[in-house]
Amino acid sequence: MSELSIALVQAQISWHKVNENLEHISKLVSQINDADIIILPEMWSTGFTMMAHRYTEYTPQAIGLMQEWATQQDAIIIGSLMTKQEDKCYNRLYCVGPDGVIETYDKRHLFAFAGEDRSFSGGSIRKEIEIKGFRLRLQVCYDLRFPVWSRNDSDYDILIYVANWPDKRIDAWQTLLKARAIENQAYVIGCNCVGEDLWSNTYSGRSAILAPDGLSLATAEGETILHSTLSMTELQAFRTKFPFLRDRDSFSLEN
Repeated sequence: MSELSIALVQAQISWHKVNENLEHISKLVSQINDADIIILPEMWSTGFTMMAHRYTEYTPQAIGLMQEWATQQDAIIIGSLMTKQEDKCYNRLYCVGPDGVIETYDKRHLFAFAGEDRSFSGGSIRKEIEIKGFRLRLQVCYDLRFPVWSRNDSDYDILIYVANWPDKRIDAWQTLLKARAIENQAYVIGCNCVGEDLWSNTYSGRSAILAPDGLSLATAEGETILHSTLSMTELQAFRTKFPFLRDRDSFSLEN
């Protein structure tokens, strides 16, 4: 059965300094070798901010870089960027392939505590992609707190979150990532950032790659690149030995 090589870019972000972030993260990505998927934090070009009216103009440039990296690394590049479409702005996760195909997911749950709901519109469609036989569900930061949205109806194998999750709530980050892995019997990946935002919130990372039993395969603090190889054979063996998903409640999610 297939294996999937993952690289998480736990980058230090400089808030609102787009050109600096593009250059810095480009250097980090260039250090990665032999990854099938490279994952970046939420709003990696700007840091998590409500100033969509100022920074959406930089998004095409950031997408162009993601396309370059995908080609150079022969890998799928995943990360979110603020995006304007018609008269609405979205916190949009981009999944850019080396073949030029771009898949997107719009963050469903907007962080009203920080006013995200006043600057952005929420998405309504769950998104899965497939690579090397693995089915991946894509989500963004605050989505992590809402388990119904990530419920596994045996339709995915890996659950991915990109985030700007601050240290003051880092215990929730670690606990919820583990819970999502255990309850969904799936690999869970959370890619967070490092730095300090304009409101004095600090970010130490704690990105994580978790096995479907909730055990940690990789985690770290500070700017770094985390690596792990995921095994479909091991995932299927675990689900066969402990067939908990068969006993899940049957209901339909209403958007």
